Amino acid sequence: MLFDQGTPSPLRRFLDGHLVTTAFVLGWQTLRNGELLAQAEAAGFELLITTDQGLKYQQNLSGRQIAVLVLNTTSWPRIQIGVTIVLSAINKARAGSFVEVAVP
Repeated sequence: MLFDQGTPSPLRRFLDGHLVTTAFVLGWQTLRNGELLAQAEAAGFELLITTDQGLKYQQNLSGRQIAVLVLNTTSWPRIQIGVTIVLSAINKARAGSFVEVAVP
């Protein structure tokens, strides 16, 4: 699982059983959306978690092996309160899917 730039890293504490890294750690923080998806997919990532609300308008995921989950906020306190919603969406994500998660 790959976290994009805006994804709060404390979320990883709730993802037991998932290997999580960040675009920053991999040196991919300057990659644009299409490039980031291609790199992540080539590296074998199955899920990208991002806060980029415009991604669905910029990328076509059909035929992709990576799923994308978009959080509607970068606020860790809000995400922490809605973590069960996020976890449910993560567990339902499938290759080529795009899921927007509305955290209260």
